[in-house]
Amino acid sequence: MNIIPGDIALLIIGGDQGGDIDPQELENLREQLGLNRPLLVQFFSWLWGVVQLDFRESLWTGAPVLEELAIRFPLTLEVAIAATLVSTIIAIPLGTIAAIRQDTWIDYVVRVISIGGLAIPSFWTGILIILFLVLLFEWSPPLEFVTLAEDPWENMKQLIWPIVSVGYRYAAVTTRMTRSTVLEVMREDYIRTAWAKGLREKVVVVKHTLKNAVLPVITIIGTEFAFLIGGLVVTETVFTLNGIGSFLVDAIAHRDIPVVQALIIMIAFTFVFVNLVIDLIYAWIDPRISYR
Repeated sequence: MNIIPGDIALLIIGGDQGGDIDPQELENLREQLGLNRPLLVQFFSWLWGVVQLDFRESLWTGAPVLEELAIRFPLTLEVAIAATLVSTIIAIPLGTIAAIRQDTWIDYVVRVISIGGLAIPSFWTGILIILFLVLLFEWSPPLEFVTLAEDPWENMKQLIWPIVSVGYRYAAVTTRMTRSTVLEVMREDYIRTAWAKGLREKVVVVKHTLKNAVLPVITIIGTEFAFLIGGLVVTETVFTLNGIGSFLVDAIAHRDIPVVQALIIMIAFTFVFVNLVIDLIYAWIDPRISYR
């Protein structure tokens, strides 16, 4: 952030062009913002604030960083949770069916749909959705976001298409992983034994196959969820959503270092926390796994 061109103080006073700006006024603002201190001093000062849960104020807006995050985080979290739930409910059954009906028309259809989801960027899917809705129904993304607490129905109408756009790619990744792991487990000797014993297909698939194939799928689901917390930049821009991703891009554009640092810390913490939850779920699903 300190290497890239630009100066937040210059932006606040009069933009990158500079113009007729009083050098003394610029220096006073830099001193007020703490930008004239050595980088190590700035960093350790910020780090001490983090220890005290004080992420300072935004250099651009002047508001506390935590307040800015509190405005935007619920929206991103809602989209991430909804996309995760929808894609998981769709992807695991589809991937399982494709595996147990390998090389049939069902398998081919699922594979084409999932490969399409992997190949098509989610933001492009969002643009196509908006274009389709505008042409047929004269619908456009709302300019003002309504929270879930204010009006659940209006909130869902606003977020359903971003969720579909993001969830399609998410479901494609999970479907492919589910299909691969189920196929791998179905080749194991104990699955052949279960078939030889005359067990019903539902019992073999659900109780013996899927239960042992789901661990890598859980890893994918958790990793994708953590990615969604900070990775919806273009999707949020397409659907005019004021979430964490677009906030991060704006902060970088404005050289708002405290905001960028806080967002990076939050995204990193999300990945660490999600990985911890995944490990705990591993131990819950598979009793053979122990962390002692």
